[in-house]
Amino acid sequence: MSSKKDPNYIVKLENAIKEKYGEEAIQHPKKNWNEEKERQYVEDLKILYERKQSAGSEDKIEINGVLVDKKLFNKDSNRSCPVCNTYSFSKRDDVYMAKFQCCEGCYIQWVEDREERWKTGWRPNK
Repeated sequence: MSSKKDPNYIVKLENAIKEKYGEEAIQHPKKNWNEEKERQYVEDLKILYERKQSAGSEDKIEINGVLVDKKLFNKDSNRSCPVCNTYSFSKRDDVYMAKFQCCEGCYIQWVEDREERWKTGWRPNK
């Protein structure tokens, strides 16, 4: 690049954009905006806001005076291991429960390095 800046650079750039994308690409955004479009836009925003408000209230459950989103509330939570019947609060057990249907201890004792046998249905209780 030269040390002098081209005073017509913006004009050249605008012309190049116009050639590639058309006249509408270089127009000012407010050029075609009018009162009718503004009124329709505001009306659409109100409708969108009302839909969000009504949808948000249906997706909540009240538990002990607190509203909880249905997506976060899971009644089917099973925290006990089907293999050893121990109840767990550990987050690590959640990973093993999701993948192997057992707790971390059972995974280490029965599943580790024998995943294929476990996936075919073998269990130590059978």
